[in-house]
Amino acid sequence: MTATKQLHDLGQSLWLDNITRDLLNSGTLKRYVNELSVTGLTSNPTIFDNAIARSNWYDDEIQKLVKRGLAGEALFFELAVQDLVRAADLFGPTHDVTATVDGWVSLEVSPRIAYDPTSTIKAAVDLHRKADRPNLFIKIPATAEGLPAIEEAIFAGVPINVTLLFSREQYLAAAEAYIRGIERRVDAGLDPFVGSVASVFVSRWDTAHESTERPDKLHNMLGIAMAKRTYKAYREVLDSDRWKRLANQGARPQRLLWASTGTKDPQASDVLYVRALAAPFTVNTMPEKTLLAFGDHGMVDDFLPPDGGNAERVIARFAAAGVDVDALAARLLKEAADSFVKSWDELIENIGQKTSSLMAAH
Repeated sequence: MTATKQLHDLGQSLWLDNITRDLLNSGTLKRYVNELSVTGLTSNPTIFDNAIARSNWYDDEIQKLVKRGLAGEALFFELAVQDLVRAADLFGPTHDVTATVDGWVSLEVSPRIAYDPTSTIKAAVDLHRKADRPNLFIKIPATAEGLPAIEEAIFAGVPINVTLLFSREQYLAAAEAYIRGIERRVDAGLDPFVGSVASVFVSRWDTAHESTERPDKLHNMLGIAMAKRTYKAYREVLDSDRWKRLANQGARPQRLLWASTGTKDPQASDVLYVRALAAPFTVNTMPEKTLLAFGDHGMVDDFLPPDGGNAERVIARFAAAGVDVDALAARLLKEAADSFVKSWDELIENIGQKTSSLMAAH
């Protein structure tokens, strides 16, 4: 039995953090479903930039869309939705057999509107309606401005992937937004089940503090410790009376999702974060390279304890070495949000350049 199948049987969903038209056309994604227990996927601007602007897989479709008058973001969303609809259909049987718990794909709103709640809500509703698939998450970053948009989108019945979470406190704010949205649906007599995941980014912790003096023996331990701390909070939310009342009325949990689980340190195990974050009731979305590595030589030998295990001891050792995890979490969120805007701008610019070159050639 592969390690990916072991994780799946444990109760952790394995998703691919990648999508390209080639993955769909070649049957590779379907093979990952069959052979590596992949049950969903996520996407981001960099993934689409590499797929669209740096290959010829989309050239014919771009030319057709340009002739229809599409350009810039409108052209991108048309291409992205085409891919994600195909992926959603591929995962449709999984979505059905798991009673909508699994089999999801994700598409994010433009990061340019991450600080505009009104525009974010409208974009989330419009994108979900455009795709017309029940197993499509719309990704909204957990900025201060994004949180009210998350609540409103959940209330509107739009499944949401809350992204760019780094700490327990940021997760709890996202969970609060989700629960408030569900409570409002219950009060309004609406179906309380609206799918959601809360995406916690892990590996960036272990590169963000490299300039901070700390003992070498703590290397690559902070991201895992912060994840364990968040997992404890997640299990406490699921055990709370407030959540159980909603569950009794038909609500489903907002699942915790581990993101940024590719190893950035070339000296560390290429499956470091996957192996360390094996846990039931969670999702791990992996870069393709990490997924293949874990399928090849991964091991499942230890599971996250519901109480977070040694998380607080490890975090205390970092604090003693001069790392302010609260300040670092805030910095990581801002840097990630800014980075997504930069990646988005590069994507739209590259699509524009490709469009110009394709139309000039014809």
